[in-house]
Amino acid sequence: MTPEHIEISVETNYIDQQSQPDAGRFVYAYTITIRNCCDTPAQLISRHWVITDANNARHEVRGLGVVGEQPRLQPGEAFTYTSGVVIETETGTMEGSYQMRTDEDLLFDTPIPAFALVPPHAVH
Repeated sequence: MTPEHIEISVETNYIDQQSQPDAGRFVYAYTITIRNCCDTPAQLISRHWVITDANNARHEVRGLGVVGEQPRLQPGEAFTYTSGVVIETETGTMEGSYQMRTDEDLLFDTPIPAFALVPPHAVH
């Protein structure tokens, strides 16, 4: 199994009710679907995020699992979760990786491609 066998899709949503632009607080929710496209099970062990705001300030986050879970995905199975992030500028980006483990204890990193954090009114 290689990182290409895990498919990642992302949707973002600006949370206007929780954001405070005057205070430099911009809140986003992101929903991620992780799909196992291989013929063997794989478990998500940990996550690594690089969050960059419009001022190029970077913040890294590492931790076990996602939303308190370490889902084990059977072949063809998907896991979807929603989490959130707060940045100090109106726009930013996130990217990172998930560490996965096969039943044979093979560890591999699956990249999470960069995605934009942009409120609807800023999209042209």
